Amino acid sequence: MSQAQAERTVLEVAAGLLRDADRVLVCQRSERGAHPGRWEFPGGKLEAGETARACLVRELKEELSIDAEVGDLLHVVDFEYPMGPRVRIQFFAVPAWRGTIENRVFARIVWQPLSRLLELDFLQADVPLVTRLAGGRGG
Repeated sequence: MSQAQAERTVLEVAAGLLRDADRVLVCQRSERGAHPGRWEFPGGKLEAGETARACLVRELKEELSIDAEVGDLLHVVDFEYPMGPRVRIQFFAVPAWRGTIENRVFARIVWQPLSRLLELDFLQADVPLVTRLAGGRGG
């Protein structure tokens, strides 16, 4: 892949907001891999031919062992990390799920009060939504 092609490549991601009253489930990345120790909403990269909703259902099963109902699209962010990649994240409401949430891949998962979201060190691409949620605007 040429430099120009790499610059145009956008990593498509789907993430979910699981709510419990005024709390939202957030996940801390493990010390291995990209952005160690940073916080994010559960989800992951779309596979070839996969829709964002199907991706989120698959990722929540893999990461949290739940069968999720994917609801409304809440927020979309396009972000380019200084050292790459460019990402486009679609954040969806997850109004219901079956099964018991089980942490399969993260360092930690926490039900964080919306008013305290800004206390966590989120991935840069998630910060616009985190700020909106912490301010009581949507999600």
